Amino acid sequence: MDSTEGNAAHALPLPFRAATDALRGARLRPEIEVEQVRAPKKLAPYAYALEAAVVDDGNDLADGRLVLLHDPSGHDAWQGTFRLVTLVRAELEPEMAADPLLPEVCWSWLTGALQARGLSYGEPSGTVTRAGSHYFGGLSERAPASQIEIRASWTPREGMGGVPDAASHLTAWCDLLCQIAGLPPVATPDASVVSLPQRRGPQAH
Repeated sequence: MDSTEGNAAHALPLPFRAATDALRGARLRPEIEVEQVRAPKKLAPYAYALEAAVVDDGNDLADGRLVLLHDPSGHDAWQGTFRLVTLVRAELEPEMAADPLLPEVCWSWLTGALQARGLSYGEPSGTVTRAGSHYFGGLSERAPASQIEIRASWTPREGMGGVPDAASHLTAWCDLLCQIAGLPPVATPDASVVSLPQRRGPQAH
């Protein structure tokens, strides 16, 4: 890090710096591969973004993006100074895709993952979209495919110093990724996990 980057880092609000440090230090399941990516600039004064994929035997089973937003002045719609925004995607088995209750089930996976980690949050909102693809002509040999997409946001409750438990929210979000990918849950974090391994090339700055 050069002096310009160092000065920029020190100019960040302390609660935001603490939250992003916690994200970088989170211990995740070994199937989760995560990298920092360029964050959106228009959603809040400060933002930090991660992309993650659930990889098993070389196959990407689910992927998504998690963005931490911070507005030190507070935001009426958030009812707080932090907001988490996510997009999660996965391919589905035909039997699962045909379940009429699938959208409700997927939403309950998100809220259930947060509750299972004992996290306090507010103002949740989002959509669950189910899409199917059928192939014709030169692609007719491909089997029909179905996808699920969850777009959601919620306000993590702030603790001491106005800092939310960002690492636990990231862990809960990764629990959702693993669940939608069809992996069995784990009771405790794996001690062999490496914090934020690279998935595709160098980190974005």
